[in-house]
Amino acid sequence: MKKLYDDARNILKKDPAAYNIIHVILLYQGFHILIFHRIGHFFYNIKLFFIARLISQLGRLITGIEIHPGAKIGNRLFIDHGSGIVIGETAEIGDDCTIYHGVTLGGTGKDRNKRHPTIKNNVIIGCGAIVLGNITIGNNVKIGANAIVVNDISDNCTVVGEKGRII
Repeated sequence: MKKLYDDARNILKKDPAAYNIIHVILLYQGFHILIFHRIGHFFYNIKLFFIARLISQLGRLITGIEIHPGAKIGNRLFIDHGSGIVIGETAEIGDDCTIYHGVTLGGTGKDRNKRHPTIKNNVIIGCGAIVLGNITIGNNVKIGANAIVVNDISDNCTVVGEKGRII
């Protein structure tokens, strides 16, 4: 419960449109999907995969955000205007990250092992960005809207464009 409360407080802090904590808890789909994910992830970790996926799909139906229950999500994730977000099974997201609508953290094929990105701490991923494969996005990285990223990105960089170039 404390993790979810911290998530809600973080949303309130980061979003100027959020009026109070009750507003966030009742009305924010980015917060709602974190509830579904944390429950689904619990069942995934105890190998009740069908129940985990069922909870995940119910969350997707209600919020428009798809997070595989196997994905590892750190503390204080802020999903803003979350519709269309897809986060794959082996994705890992660190603490204090922000993800905007239409983002994909996906795989590049049918690999059985780690096949989705690792996002370190304090990363911002802009609308429509696509981050693919078993790559690592460093701390304090900003990924611009509609960027396509298929290679590792070092700490403290900003990435923009179709080919995900560092500026």
